[in-house]
Amino acid sequence: MRRKKLQLVVTFHTTADAMAMEQACKERQADGRLIPVPRAISAGCGLAWCAGLESKEMLKSVMESIGIREQDMHECMV
Repeated sequence: MRRKKLQLVVTFHTTADAMAMEQACKERQADGRLIPVPRAISAGCGLAWCAGLESKEMLKSVMESIGIREQDMHECMV
């Protein structure tokens, strides 16, 4: 089993939101990647964006630009 570490996880209500986040992060060269997660955790779509804690301010900016609420960002062991 691999070691888990504290990461930022952004959850999405729709797959379209997850794809918009991925595209916006790619355009801004922000860290992170989409990961599959249980639907109960991901607010419904089964995907979440995972990145290091040092990326918090950049991710907040990306989320704001595409209309994703800040309360959808969590710190979790991944």
